Amino acid sequence: MSQTTFTPRVFSGIQPSGGLTLGNYLGAIKRFVSMQEEDFETIYCMVDLHAITAKLIDPSELRHNTRELAAGFIASGISPDKSILINQSQVPEHAQLAWIFNCIARMGWMGRMTQWKDKAGKNAEAASLGLFAYPALMAADILIYHATHVPVGEDQKQHLELTRDIAAKFNHDYGEEFFPITEPVIEGAATRVMSLRDGSKKMSKSDPSDASRINMTDDADTISRKIRKAKTDPDALPSALEGLDHRPEARNLVSIYAALNDQSLEEVLRDVGGQQFGTFKPALAELAVEKLAPISSEMARLMADTDEIDRILAKGAAQAREITAPILKRTYDLIGMVS
Repeated sequence: MSQTTFTPRVFSGIQPSGGLTLGNYLGAIKRFVSMQEEDFETIYCMVDLHAITAKLIDPSELRHNTRELAAGFIASGISPDKSILINQSQVPEHAQLAWIFNCIARMGWMGRMTQWKDKAGKNAEAASLGLFAYPALMAADILIYHATHVPVGEDQKQHLELTRDIAAKFNHDYGEEFFPITEPVIEGAATRVMSLRDGSKKMSKSDPSDASRINMTDDADTISRKIRKAKTDPDALPSALEGLDHRPEARNLVSIYAALNDQSLEEVLRDVGGQQFGTFKPALAELAVEKLAPISSEMARLMADTDEIDRILAKGAAQAREITAPILKRTYDLIGMVS
């Protein structure tokens, strides 16, 4: 196969399945914003087709969640002038390529996916076909743009490896290096933000305790209160990284501080080593309010009149289809479909 040069292009997305959390912001959106300033075309997506794979959502709730997620993207600094911002279902080529990939991927590949096993549990027979095929749709989301890089959390790394397998198999089967072998981008001080109530569990919008997470819609007082009440241990903060071993709550709070302040863990510990949490948590709360309260306020403004959000998403869908339509057409041509 001849060597193909692909345009450096970033794609990533988040499910509109409930409110945005600090984990979404630090683990994904903050990185999305910074990649706008690098040598990439950037495309960011509300993946609403994925949101219905585990369970059906009330239609009005799904529409609200999609717009609120878009508001969170925009308020956090994702600019519609620098990035293409889209709602997945408004770009039909995602689903069309996903069907092709359903036929490329193997059942054994899908069955080995850790998230499938976790989400389906012991009652896999009752799980939706969409949940099982989720990774093929994710591969289509990425490859319909010929995306070369994808910022992902550790929990999605296996799915991206499957995306690479699907691209390689398609290219081999049809004798052309058509799809790129996409590279994961996993970096940062807080790529995985943990619960404020249990440092061994990921911060999640599905946790029944609202105190376990910081929602991006929380006001300044709520942000401050949650951090001050976050679970900790009785020991002072260490001065070296190894001192965080076996201290999950301490590591989590230091990681959050580092990510919010654009520092490494080592830099933070050099500054705060020896402090008790009674001193550190107020400083973290002040920093979190400084960084997050403006985002919360801008999200509220955008959600007060969603016409602006809808215009941005419609514009993004039109821009996206300028990329996706030719890629899907060439895919069909390679397969032998009349298009």
